[in-house]
Amino acid sequence: MIKFQFFPRSQGINKAIQVVLDCFLISDEEITSSQHELNSNDVLAVLRPHLQNHGYRVESGKTADQKISVPVLFGLNDQIDKSFNADAVSSDGKIVIEVEAGRAVDNNQFLKDIFQACMMFDVEYLVIAVRNVYRGGDDFSKIYAFLETLYISNRLRLPLKGILLIGY
Repeated sequence: MIKFQFFPRSQGINKAIQVVLDCFLISDEEITSSQHELNSNDVLAVLRPHLQNHGYRVESGKTADQKISVPVLFGLNDQIDKSFNADAVSSDGKIVIEVEAGRAVDNNQFLKDIFQACMMFDVEYLVIAVRNVYRGGDDFSKIYAFLETLYISNRLRLPLKGILLIGY
Protein backbone atom coordinates (compact mmCIF):
# COMPACT_ATOMS: atom_id res chain seq x y z
CA MET A 1 0.00 0.00 0.00
CA ILE A 2 1.33 3.43 -0.94
CA LYS A 3 2.03 5.72 2.02
CA PHE A 4 3.09 9.31 1.61
CA GLN A 5 3.89 12.46 3.51
CA PHE A 6 4.71 15.91 2.21
CA PHE A 7 7.21 18.06 4.11
CA PRO A 8 6.91 20.65 5.44
CA ARG A 9 3.70 19.33 6.99
CA SER A 10 2.36 22.90 7.22
CA GLN A 11 1.73 22.76 3.45
CA GLY A 12 -0.46 20.51 1.39
CA ILE A 13 0.33 18.81 -1.88
CA ASN A 14 0.01 21.00 -4.97
CA LYS A 15 -1.27 19.78 -8.36
CA ALA A 16 2.17 19.10 -9.80
CA ILE A 17 3.14 16.91 -6.84
CA GLN A 18 -0.24 15.16 -6.95
CA VAL A 19 0.52 14.10 -10.54
CA VAL A 20 3.64 12.27 -9.35
CA LEU A 21 1.78 10.71 -6.45
CA ASP A 22 -0.95 9.51 -8.84
CA CYS A 23 1.67 7.69 -10.92
CA PHE A 24 2.67 5.73 -7.81
CA LEU A 25 -0.93 5.07 -6.80
CA ILE A 26 -1.74 3.69 -10.27
CA SER A 27 1.30 1.39 -10.01
CA ASP A 28 0.75 0.29 -6.41
CA GLU A 29 -0.10 -3.37 -7.04
CA GLU A 30 2.91 -3.83 -9.33
CA ILE A 31 5.49 -2.23 -7.04
CA THR A 32 4.32 -2.73 -3.45
CA SER A 33 7.23 -3.96 -1.36
CA SER A 34 4.96 -6.10 0.80
CA GLN A 35 4.47 -8.39 -2.22
CA HIS A 36 7.43 -7.71 -4.53
CA GLU A 37 11.19 -7.41 -4.03
CA LEU A 38 11.87 -5.12 -6.97
CA ASN A 39 15.07 -3.15 -7.25
CA SER A 40 14.84 0.58 -7.90
CA ASN A 41 15.34 0.19 -11.66
CA ASP A 42 12.43 -2.26 -11.84
CA VAL A 43 10.19 0.11 -9.90
CA LEU A 44 11.23 2.97 -12.18
CA ALA A 45 10.43 0.82 -15.24
CA VAL A 46 6.85 0.36 -13.98
CA LEU A 47 6.50 4.09 -13.30
CA ARG A 48 8.20 5.27 -16.51
CA PRO A 49 5.20 5.26 -18.91
CA HIS A 50 2.97 7.02 -16.38
CA LEU A 51 5.56 9.70 -15.65
CA GLN A 52 6.38 10.15 -19.34
CA ASN A 53 2.68 10.69 -20.04
CA HIS A 54 3.00 13.78 -17.84
CA GLY A 55 6.12 15.10 -19.58
CA TYR A 56 8.76 13.69 -17.24
CA ARG A 57 12.16 12.69 -18.53
CA VAL A 58 12.86 9.30 -16.95
CA GLU A 59 16.11 7.35 -16.74
CA SER A 60 15.95 4.33 -19.03
CA GLY A 61 19.33 2.72 -18.40
CA LYS A 62 22.86 3.19 -17.12
CA THR A 63 24.59 4.61 -20.19
CA ALA A 64 25.19 8.37 -20.35
CA ASP A 65 22.48 8.95 -22.97
CA GLN A 66 19.90 7.03 -20.88
CA LYS A 67 20.56 8.94 -17.66
CA ILE A 68 18.89 12.19 -16.67
CA SER A 69 21.48 14.85 -15.96
CA VAL A 70 20.48 17.97 -14.01
CA PRO A 71 22.83 20.99 -13.99
CA VAL A 72 24.49 22.08 -10.76
CA LEU A 73 27.29 24.48 -11.80
CA PHE A 74 27.80 26.56 -14.92
CA GLY A 75 31.13 27.70 -16.31
CA LEU A 76 32.52 29.74 -19.14
CA ASN A 77 29.99 30.49 -21.89
CA ASP A 78 27.26 28.97 -19.71
CA GLN A 79 28.59 25.46 -20.23
CA ILE A 80 27.59 22.95 -17.58
CA ASP A 81 30.59 22.28 -15.33
CA LYS A 82 28.87 19.97 -12.85
CA SER A 83 25.66 17.98 -12.90
CA PHE A 84 23.99 15.25 -10.88
CA ASN A 85 21.86 12.42 -12.21
CA ALA A 86 18.22 11.97 -11.24
CA ASP A 87 15.80 9.12 -11.83
CA ALA A 88 13.22 11.49 -13.30
CA VAL A 89 12.72 15.23 -13.81
CA SER A 90 9.60 17.21 -14.69
CA SER A 91 9.52 18.96 -18.05
CA ASP A 92 10.06 22.34 -16.36
CA GLY A 93 12.94 20.98 -14.26
CA LYS A 94 11.30 21.92 -10.96
CA ILE A 95 10.53 18.41 -9.64
CA VAL A 96 13.14 15.69 -9.21
CA ILE A 97 12.22 12.09 -8.44
CA GLU A 98 14.51 9.55 -6.81
CA VAL A 99 13.38 5.93 -6.46
CA GLU A 100 15.30 3.89 -3.92
CA ALA A 101 15.15 0.28 -2.84
CA GLY A 102 17.60 -1.40 -0.47
CA ARG A 103 20.12 1.42 -0.10
CA ALA A 104 17.67 4.10 1.00
CA VAL A 105 18.38 3.85 4.73
CA ASP A 106 21.22 1.35 5.06
CA ASN A 107 23.59 3.48 2.98
CA ASN A 108 21.89 6.82 3.77
CA GLN A 109 21.08 7.23 0.08
CA PHE A 110 18.11 9.43 0.96
CA LEU A 111 20.53 11.98 2.45
CA LYS A 112 22.54 12.04 -0.76
CA ASP A 113 19.30 12.50 -2.71
CA ILE A 114 18.36 15.49 -0.53
CA PHE A 115 21.80 17.06 -0.85
CA GLN A 116 21.90 16.64 -4.63
CA ALA A 117 18.38 18.01 -5.12
CA CYS A 118 19.35 21.06 -3.05
CA MET A 119 22.33 21.69 -5.36
CA MET A 120 20.44 21.19 -8.65
CA PHE A 121 19.68 24.32 -10.65
CA ASP A 122 16.04 25.47 -10.49
CA VAL A 123 14.79 22.39 -8.59
CA GLU A 124 11.98 23.24 -6.16
CA TYR A 125 10.66 19.83 -5.08
CA LEU A 126 12.14 16.43 -4.37
CA VAL A 127 10.18 13.20 -4.42
CA ILE A 128 11.89 10.29 -2.65
CA ALA A 129 10.26 6.88 -3.05
CA VAL A 130 11.40 4.10 -0.73
CA ARG A 131 10.31 0.62 0.26
CA ASN A 132 7.80 0.16 3.06
CA VAL A 133 9.22 -3.32 3.66
CA TYR A 134 12.94 -4.00 3.52
CA ARG A 135 14.69 -6.78 5.44
CA GLY A 136 12.01 -6.77 8.09
CA GLY A 137 12.18 -3.00 8.53
CA ASP A 138 10.18 -0.04 7.28
CA ASP A 139 12.38 2.40 5.37
CA PHE A 140 9.48 4.81 4.91
CA SER A 141 8.98 5.19 8.67
CA LYS A 142 12.70 5.65 9.32
CA ILE A 143 13.04 8.41 6.74
CA TYR A 144 9.74 9.97 7.84
CA ALA A 145 11.14 10.33 11.37
CA PHE A 146 14.32 11.90 9.99
CA LEU A 147 12.44 14.42 7.81
CA GLU A 148 10.04 15.21 10.64
CA THR A 149 13.00 16.06 12.87
CA LEU A 150 14.67 18.09 10.13
CA TYR A 151 11.60 20.24 9.52
CA ILE A 152 10.42 20.59 13.14
CA SER A 153 13.84 21.53 14.53
CA ASN A 154 14.16 24.26 11.90
CA ARG A 155 17.93 24.25 12.48
CA LEU A 156 18.66 23.46 8.84
CA ARG A 157 16.73 25.20 6.09
CA LEU A 158 16.65 23.53 2.72
CA PRO A 159 16.39 25.57 -0.49
CA LEU A 160 13.51 23.34 -1.62
CA LYS A 161 9.83 24.22 -1.41
CA GLY A 162 9.13 20.69 -0.25
CA ILE A 163 9.89 16.99 -0.16
CA LEU A 164 7.36 14.29 -0.87
CA LEU A 165 8.24 10.99 0.77
CA ILE A 166 6.51 7.98 -0.77
CA GLY A 167 6.55 4.48 0.64
CA TYR A 168 5.76 1.72 -1.81
